[in-house]
Amino acid sequence: MKYLARVSVLIVLLIFGFGCTKTPEKQAHEILEKSMKAHGGSEKWDKVSSLKFRKWTRLLTDSGTVESELDQILEFRMKPYFEGKITWTKDSVEHVSTWDGSRLRYTMGGNEIQNPGFLQSKKSDFDAAFYAVAQPWKLLDEGTRLSYEGQKNLENGQLAEVVRVDYGPESDVWWYYFDPVTFQLIGNEVQLKDHRSLIYTITYEHAGDLILHGKRVSYRVNEKGEKLYTRAEYLYSDYVITY
Repeated sequence: MKYLARVSVLIVLLIFGFGCTKTPEKQAHEILEKSMKAHGGSEKWDKVSSLKFRKWTRLLTDSGTVESELDQILEFRMKPYFEGKITWTKDSVEHVSTWDGSRLRYTMGGNEIQNPGFLQSKKSDFDAAFYAVAQPWKLLDEGTRLSYEGQKNLENGQLAEVVRVDYGPESDVWWYYFDPVTFQLIGNEVQLKDHRSLIYTITYEHAGDLILHGKRVSYRVNEKGEKLYTRAEYLYSDYVITY
């Protein structure tokens, strides 16, 4: 009888243990919840009506020379529907990329560009700009597959919680890195078709009740995550949030 009782207790403990085992997806969601809280909270983000900021970008070649510089003003309006505008001047010519919720329009020096392929490319740039600034909240979009991959010592010596983000079999694969204590987003890595990039968030900006990107640096890396060269520098500033 004592033997049967011990076996019964063991079975119950095993069942309870297996039942409490967290899946990689659940662990990833828990980390994301903590990160969103660390950056100001989901409730505050959901209340944002519009977001305006300045983004300076400098691209570098593999030899370290400056390839290009861009100083843009970005405006996104989330309510009552998503729309936005990106404005910048290059070689004394004003460029304006506008999404009205259904169509992207692009003007260069006041002249509207009609080429479909060009407009599709600029729509991708527009989406990428919002995707970058809307982290970590954007990672909960419908259709996103999340999985926790444990902790990792990054190339710069930081310890990070790693969440893998998949958008489908033909899409780029992303890894997001979170501080294991504060759960702030400290960087991400992405495998594209022709190269791999690693981006670190160096500083943050307080925008209203939210903590958003400040300075970021992007590196080209190999499959092991080892730096090859500095590819880009980004500086986000002058945030204006409307609730």
